[in-house]
Amino acid sequence: MLCPVVNLAKELINIPSISPFDLGCQNIIAKHLSDIGFVVEIMNFKDTCNLWATRGTGKTLTLLGHTDVVDPGETRNWNTLPFESVVKKGILFGRGSADMKGALAAMVIAVGRCVKSFPKHNGRLSFLITSDEESSAINGTKKVLEKLKLRNERIDYCLVGEPSSSNILGDVVKNGRRGSMTADLIIYGKQGHVAYPNLAKNPIFLIVPFLSSLISIKWSSGNMYFPPTSMQLTNIKSGYGSNNVIPGEIFIQFNFRFGDDITTDNIKDVVHKLLSDHLLEYSINWNISAFPFLTKSGKLLNTVIKVVEHIGNIIPKILTTGGTSDGRFFSIMGSEVVELGLINKTIHQVNEHIKVRDLQLLTTMYEHIIKDLIF
Repeated sequence: MLCPVVNLAKELINIPSISPFDLGCQNIIAKHLSDIGFVVEIMNFKDTCNLWATRGTGKTLTLLGHTDVVDPGETRNWNTLPFESVVKKGILFGRGSADMKGALAAMVIAVGRCVKSFPKHNGRLSFLITSDEESSAINGTKKVLEKLKLRNERIDYCLVGEPSSSNILGDVVKNGRRGSMTADLIIYGKQGHVAYPNLAKNPIFLIVPFLSSLISIKWSSGNMYFPPTSMQLTNIKSGYGSNNVIPGEIFIQFNFRFGDDITTDNIKDVVHKLLSDHLLEYSINWNISAFPFLTKSGKLLNTVIKVVEHIGNIIPKILTTGGTSDGRFFSIMGSEVVELGLINKTIHQVNEHIKVRDLQLLTTMYEHIIKDLIF
């Protein structure tokens, strides 16, 4: 017979909650939390489901997670059906097992154990669960926190269940994440017939020296908390599919991941100067989806490190690598934010999976962190 945390994880994984849809996952979690004395509040915005649940009063620890998952793609490429969770030889397969329904199940079961042991605990426990983390991240955690701030809610600690581990459970703990900024750039030329290039101006030719310069720039050196700023080209589109037409414009998209040693204005200034130096006619739109955030030290980070060392028998690396997470929105609450979750090797991939033993061990880690902070 499977243990409670595996049963709950399987129940959540079996729901095809492709972002931004929840499809009932949060109802299952709400029932678990209500049964142990949580006050559950639904805060849905447009097509996004959000759950805010609290128990107790005083210093607040929020357990943060999301029930939405990315599309599994072609099911024929999976060895098991992505939304019919299967345990084989100690491995739990299914979309969302690692990112992050497994961690959500671990959080719920860990809290249940704590409340059973200490029903009259000190401090306040809370859950914030959304269904749009994998998509726009507009109507989820961000909107809920804006509402909580208007109510003068205070959140002291935020433990995020994103899959932070690399090779061994607990080998990486994240105390921040880099910011993310995307540029949508259009370079204008002049459309014409390929047989008469003297009457046209090919924007594809125009971008080659610009892209060469863009790629060669060292944007920042990083520091003890953040790695160097990186730039990646993500999309280039031009033309209409005709082999006898020189296109009139070309679209280029590129993304920056940056720490606190450079500003978005610094990056923009360099790009605009580069475009000017190459005498390009252009239009550009900037989208900042995340600013960097960092918890340098404090009770939460120290507690997580201590528990991982004690329970996992491993000294974690403290990193800020990877993509963005909803932990960034807690900066408006002045919260300490730390991420501890399952191994991320198969997230967003075909045959996503986790070890059952890791799921059980993570539950124990969460239980000890909660007790040390709140109980």
